[in-house]
Amino acid sequence: MTVAQTDVTLHEFETLAASAPESLRVELINGRVLVTPAPDGDHDENVMSVGDQVRAHDPGLRMYQERGLAVPAYPAGRARVDGAVAPLGNFRGQPSWADASGVLMVVEVTSGSEKDADVDRVDKRDAYAQAALPVYLLVDRHRGEVVVHWEPEGGRYQYSGKAVFGAKLRLPEPFGFDLDTSDLA
Repeated sequence: MTVAQTDVTLHEFETLAASAPESLRVELINGRVLVTPAPDGDHDENVMSVGDQVRAHDPGLRMYQERGLAVPAYPAGRARVDGAVAPLGNFRGQPSWADASGVLMVVEVTSGSEKDADVDRVDKRDAYAQAALPVYLLVDRHRGEVVVHWEPEGGRYQYSGKAVFGAKLRLPEPFGFDLDTSDLA
């Protein structure tokens, strides 16, 4: 379920997010409050598969799951990302809605219904590009594919690539390796 409200303040959002039950995720993306069900087990396994491959390629990087990020977008943003790839120790001393400047890649996995997936495909992609997050990786369970966007400029990602589940997907620098998507579902 998605609830849109355009005049929520950051303080009102943080109060709402703090009081939400564990079964719901609450985010503020491009001025809209988004409420979605908590992730299922397959969702978590997909995030872990990507994270394990990133760490195998570069042991100094970690996948931080369910990380709250302050994503500057109109008027303000708070995203609880499925995965944030950053150097080990990047979030030490950070608040629950951490500064996103050290994040190298954000990972999202679609869940819920097909109509809810457009939040990950469009709204979050655009918010992450506006926040100049270097790489956005979407595991789209509804379409059976993985999409990577990179090189944000002017609030948009300049490049993208995709692969169907089972194929390899080349990740751009600073990663520079082929992501094996055969474990994704």
